[in-house]
Amino acid sequence: MNMLKTTALMALLMALLIAVGGLVGGQHGALIMFVVAVGMNFFSYWFSDSIVLKMSGAHEVSAEDAPSLYKLVADLAGRAGLPMPKVYIIDTDVPNAFATGRNPSHAAVAVTTGIMEALEYEELAGVLGHELTHVKNRDILISSIAATFAGAISMLANMAQWAAIFGFGRSNDDEDNGGGIIGLLVAVIVAPLAATVIQLAISRSREYAADKGGGKICGDPLALVSALEKIDYYAHHRTMPQASQATEHMYIINPLAGKDISFASLFSTHPATADRIARLKEQAAHMA
Repeated sequence: MNMLKTTALMALLMALLIAVGGLVGGQHGALIMFVVAVGMNFFSYWFSDSIVLKMSGAHEVSAEDAPSLYKLVADLAGRAGLPMPKVYIIDTDVPNAFATGRNPSHAAVAVTTGIMEALEYEELAGVLGHELTHVKNRDILISSIAATFAGAISMLANMAQWAAIFGFGRSNDDEDNGGGIIGLLVAVIVAPLAATVIQLAISRSREYAADKGGGKICGDPLALVSALEKIDYYAHHRTMPQASQATEHMYIINPLAGKDISFASLFSTHPATADRIARLKEQAAHMA
């Protein structure tokens, strides 16, 4: 089922990239984006995890580099029946974490230095349990592919914005001019929004499932509740420079939450933290 969802996602993002290419560069632009999209589908399947980790400024650590973190990941992975993922650290004081990779055998979890300082051991276990559930449910490939394509779409939209500013594409009588200035404006406004909606559809239901799985793996849903409260607070009061619109859906809490306005929050890639906490408290009550 997840393979079907991944295939549908790749086709949808490919169509969106081609459409934006057509708006910016007409038939030639669409053709170029078709070739680019085919290459990206292949490339993102094999290398999207590396791209996302590099975009986030993460560096791999070993058991010697971060013994406590590495042992905690190993213990939780064993509890979840998963192979040991690679472990990465992002140097920022803003607490957050994400998982990536194409399957459980080729997975990685990344945490910030801030999350290791801000959370208690049990809380960090809850967060890592959440991320390992993403690995177990094979959400990570879909999220990584979405991040790769969203980055490309945003880059193309930025190109369209500069083209509109400097007056390119104003003529509508040449097929290579795309949609003219209107097409450029549509590309600038609609393309990033469409990419966000796709990320939203991918992320929200998976976050609830990962919270539930994280509560089971760590054995204490209330520890994850406490972790979410802390991470959410920091996300609304500090900026995480390593995060971007292309990768925001991958983190346990949207790292750009502090930049949201009330309207933009309708398109948040994550469910409301209060709703997630309420579900975890129900889970804790049932486990008790």
